[in-house]
Amino acid sequence: MSDKPRLELDDFENSTSRADIIKIINKKNINIAKVTKTLQYEKEKENLQIELVKLQRWINKNKKRVAIIFEGRDAAGKGGNIRRFAEHLNPRSMRLVALNRPTDIEKGQWYFRRYIQHLPNPGEIVFFDRSWYNRAVVEPVMGFCTEEQYKRFMMQLSEFEHMLYEDGVIIIKFWLSITKEEQLKRFNARMDNPLKRWKFSPVDKKGQEYWDKYTEYKELMFSKTHTSFSPWTIVKTNDKQTARLECMRYVLSQIEYEGKDDSKTSLLPDPNVIMHYYRSLHKYD
Repeated sequence: MSDKPRLELDDFENSTSRADIIKIINKKNINIAKVTKTLQYEKEKENLQIELVKLQRWINKNKKRVAIIFEGRDAAGKGGNIRRFAEHLNPRSMRLVALNRPTDIEKGQWYFRRYIQHLPNPGEIVFFDRSWYNRAVVEPVMGFCTEEQYKRFMMQLSEFEHMLYEDGVIIIKFWLSITKEEQLKRFNARMDNPLKRWKFSPVDKKGQEYWDKYTEYKELMFSKTHTSFSPWTIVKTNDKQTARLECMRYVLSQIEYEGKDDSKTSLLPDPNVIMHYYRSLHKYD
């Protein structure tokens, strides 16, 4: 049997409150730091999700259009972030967009066309799990587009986003930043877990091999598309839970909605975790 201190049945029978249990835990010197962190995360997540519900109600009432873009290397946490955002939102005025590879017909169309039809309608939030920025990083790295297609896209991109901005679409762009070591750790975890193995694709396998090439195109993308009307927000995501909370906090901090002053938690994002591109001098990736 383990010699580690633990709670016994008598401890629970002799306790009448949570405070009593905490006293016994402290007396027995039981380490519950991990449990405490998880409980704090869940409570903070709940408070922020309450604010997201209020924000969605305001967006729907005022017919605003909000597009939240999640970009980043494979395994950086795009899907996990979106799931926490959407967990308690009304599905009637919220959508997730995660497009497959373009069809032969779409390949012959203007690149932005396949994304335009998925932009938010009045009163709607749309989450993009990858977006038109595929052509800025993934496609040139993997050879899925020509050099001419890439250059044309980069020339048109800021003007495209400026038109959306002038038309009233609120665009929030996240780049989820992960270290090379953490990415490999998450890749291995996916392969070991039969419930997550579907997430691992042939493109993922190239993530480590082409790390420096991804970095080159990523930095080019930032330099040409970080604008005053559509800035990039960098999020350090080695700690998944912290990243999720700070992404929620950032979105809530950007929009003035009804009931915001009644929040039970801080809506100011941590600048050590989440920051605009120009402040992000020390990056994970």
